[in-house]
Parts: sequence; structure tokens; C-alpha cells
Amino acid sequence: MAQLFFPKEIRDLEHRIAATPETVKKLIAAGYQVSVEAGAGEGAFISDDNYTQAGATVGDDLKSLYEAADIVVKIQAPQHHPGLDVHEAELLREGSTLVASIVPQNALDAVRIMMDRKVSAFSMNLIPRITIAQKMDTLSSQASLAGYKAVLLAANQLGKYFPLLMTAAGTITPSKVVILGAGVAGLQAIATAHRLGAKVEAFDIRAVVKEQVESLGAKFIDIPVEDAEDAGGYAKEQSEAAQERQRKELTKRLANADVAITTALIPGRPAPLLITEEMVAQMPAGSVIVDMAVEQGGNCALSEPGKTVVKEGVTIIGELNIPSLVPIHASQLYARNVLNFFTHLTHEKEFQIDTEEAITDGSLLTHEGECRHELTRSLLEEN
Repeated sequence: MAQLFFPKEIRDLEHRIAATPETVKKLIAAGYQVSVEAGAGEGAFISDDNYTQAGATVGDDLKSLYEAADIVVKIQAPQHHPGLDVHEAELLREGSTLVASIVPQNALDAVRIMMDRKVSAFSMNLIPRITIAQKMDTLSSQASLAGYKAVLLAANQLGKYFPLLMTAAGTITPSKVVILGAGVAGLQAIATAHRLGAKVEAFDIRAVVKEQVESLGAKFIDIPVEDAEDAGGYAKEQSEAAQERQRKELTKRLANADVAITTALIPGRPAPLLITEEMVAQMPAGSVIVDMAVEQGGNCALSEPGKTVVKEGVTIIGELNIPSLVPIHASQLYARNVLNFFTHLTHEKEFQIDTEEAITDGSLLTHEGECRHELTRSLLEEN
């Protein structure tokens, strides 16, 4: 019977946890033993007693908990643990398994350690975009929450109403919101801004999302682009000429916008630059930008990771971990994604690593001392 361990996240401002009492019960029913680090659920308002009542063992001897674990499940990639003065990846027992939302290019040190320790590391971020894997898609579940919260962050900073307001003192026109990127986060941002009464426009280089954008009440900004979608359904990097055409049109739209929310990411690469310093300078004083791609370099040239700054009279929000601002539901959704992942890979009450199986093959980052992810291998060689 495999031992699962859920440690407390140590990254600053990370309040989520990868297990809830609901999923703990189901994992135990599936044949696993479950342990949780004391205090791990506090950020999501889950007490240690909640976990023990669900059947988990709660402990505070972190090194012993790691040593006893066959599989460690967390949200953030392993990093240096300040309390123990050791890297979390070094706490993993040699030959054990890790399941986490690892962005490989941002965690090369952890990848190297896990290769040395022959850890089988699964990245929830690398789960392939196929129908059977939708219920395990942590990127989508967390992006939806982030898109919702990003609009509220913008509304909180904006010195205007979002909706149309007609009063005896006169009429207040609705705020204008521009959403750049219409993936899961962008679509949820569109829906939220529309519900709040804003006038919403949205742009995505994938013209196929136009119908979805318009169905949510927004106007699609139609700019001719190159072939813009890869086989996995993600946006592809565009040529400089194409990007220049986009910037020219978006400059016009942003010059009249009260809020801009950027969500554009390209897997394995820095976030594309969508809003230049010159474009920011042309936005109205008091307007707001929420750069949801700031952790991958940012879609706005002036955003600063983890900071809210005012530049050229525009407030630019660079919140690093927006889903963690909604920790209760973010933990519930992530934990259910994890449960579905384990359900798929558990056979006869055993977690099986079958490298020929599609989801395993796509999400298995390191295994038996090797890095299986092509882009990460090339980055390891370069660095």
C-alpha cells in the first residue's frame, strides 16, 4: 500500500494545498495511505483535525514524513526549504515519486537533483491536452479562478465604476476593458468583466476563439495573423512582422481602455510582449493593467513580478500567484484534478508508471535518472 504525503507549501504567498478531506477519503478508499504535514491546510482554512477525521495521519517531523513517502504530492515545484536549510528535492527518497505543478524551465535545479536521486517526477502542467485528461487539467482549473480574480483586482484599483450608471446627477458610462488572450483565463476574465457591466473587447491570435469571445458578450478584436495554434491547442509564437501588426492595432484599443488584462503564454517560452512602454504611455491616466503572465516574463514591458506599480499614470499589477488569492476553491479544484490523475494511473490499488500510456508519457518529467521532456533536456544542456 503506497504512502502519499502532502507537505505544506513553502513558497511565499502560497495558500493552496494539493489535498482536501474529500480527496483524502477517496484516495484512502482507492488503496493509499495518506499523511499530511501539520498546518499544511491552514492557508485554505482546512484544519489538521479535518484531515485526521478523513483518515490521514498528520505529523510535523518533515524529514521523516518525506522518508516514509512513496509519493509526494504538492503544488509548487521543489525549492530550498529555509527552515531545514535543504532543497525540498533532496528530501525526496531516492527512487520515490513526485507529483506537482512543475514549470520545468523555472525549476532546473530541482530537475537536476531529482535526476540524481532517480525520482519519477510528474508535472501536472505537462499533462497532454486530450479529452480523457480534461478532468486532470490543473492549468485550466487554476486559470479559470485566476481570470475571475484578475478582474476583481483591476476593479479594486480602478477609480471608476465598471457598469453603466444612470443617476439624477448624470450618467456614468461603463468602463472599457480589453482582454489580451482568450484561453481559459481570458474567457473567464471576459465573462466576469461583462457580468460587472463593463464594455469588453478581447484579442487572441487564434481566430477560432472568436465565437467563444462573442458568446460571452465581448467584441472580438480581429487582427489578421499567421497560423496561430499548435497541435496541442496552444498559441504559437508569431513572427516579428505579425507582432508589429498586432501592436499597432492594440495601441489604438488600449488608448481608450480603462482596464487591460493580459493572459498570453507560450508553453516552454517567455511570455510574448503585448504591451510596450509606449503603449502604456498612451493609456488614460488612472487606467489599470493586470499582467497575468508576469511570472513568465510578463506581457507588459513595465510590469514587475510580485508588485503593483504606477508608471506613466497607469497602475500595473504583477501578482505572481493569483489562484492562491482564492485558496479554498483553488485547493478544492486542484485536489480533484490530482485525485483524477491518481484514479487514472492506479490499477489494482497500485500506482503504475507505464511510459507507453499517453498521460504518463506526456507528464513524466524525470524517470530512472533521465529527463524525459525534450525542451527541459535542451535547457539543462545549455545551463
